[in-house]
Amino acid sequence: MAMFGAERRHVVLELLRVNGALSVRDLATTLDVSTVTVRRDLETLVKRGEVERRHGGVALRGIDAGDVMVLGAAATVPRTTMFGAERRQLILTLLRANGMMSLTDLAAAVNCSDVTTRRDLSVLEKRGLIRREFGSAVVVSPPVPGLLSDAPFRRLAGTVRDSVQASAKYAMACMAAELIQDGDALVLGAGTTIEALARQVPASASLTVLTNSVLVMRVLATSPGVQVVVTSGSIDQKTLAIVGPETEQAMSTHHARRAFISGQGVSAERGLSTGHNPSSSIDRMIASSVDELVVLADHTKLGIDSTYQTVPPELIAHLITDSRADPRVVASLRDKGIQVHVAA
Repeated sequence: MAMFGAERRHVVLELLRVNGALSVRDLATTLDVSTVTVRRDLETLVKRGEVERRHGGVALRGIDAGDVMVLGAAATVPRTTMFGAERRQLILTLLRANGMMSLTDLAAAVNCSDVTTRRDLSVLEKRGLIRREFGSAVVVSPPVPGLLSDAPFRRLAGTVRDSVQASAKYAMACMAAELIQDGDALVLGAGTTIEALARQVPASASLTVLTNSVLVMRVLATSPGVQVVVTSGSIDQKTLAIVGPETEQAMSTHHARRAFISGQGVSAERGLSTGHNPSSSIDRMIASSVDELVVLADHTKLGIDSTYQTVPPELIAHLITDSRADPRVVASLRDKGIQVHVAA
């Protein structure tokens, strides 16, 4: 399966984040392209200041690597750690690039053990994203889910404008769902991006979810293991968010391990912002009442400053975006200490 150059370079960067440094030959083999193509991609990444060339290979800037750079257990650079969600997203990206890969090749590419790779493949298979066949894995292209299935809600909340944006929301939602663990107490904010995340919560999950979103409440209301706590307040007809002083009070008096929210803009200077004033104070309350804040924002929102600041950059622990994100904006956000995760 062919990839655009930008997609291929994104995979190169993800592989380097796992392995630290790699040879041109290993990259070409993993991506199933010629060494000429890999060298051309590396030249682009070097010009952007994201990687350094090293003796026939390449390393992330600042990595102290030896002369010989190979994939997997024989790598000279120690294994790096990733969230399971990031590792599984990289596996999906590799499978989409190659169509089919063996367990051994996947384990080597993501620089982890066969046992961990089998566990990741099991998770992906349960989600219907891949199919395992005789020691290998094959990607299954999932349909883009309908984010709003009922006409009344579609009329009020709006529909996704194009399949690219829908695909981005789906990919981000899948990655964010991997951060949710059984027994969690969570806050899910308002908006269709967070609704997409709610749709990825397994029906069997045991969770307590506080939300001010009618859309999220609708999705999770029939999940037997999820206790949904809905704030009081008034329903905003445009966003289907529950807003008002009662909502702010509810958010300020609850505590949760992690919250997932979205907005209309994310920048290194101002953090998360929105053009919807009633939601801005509520998101600020959410950010102040959780141990860890996760922001979901696709590439169209990165580098954008909207009218009302909701969360400063220093309070954002994780940002999940999509593969079309501008690398320069991603780098500026990482410089602020935000862990940026790119969903392919």
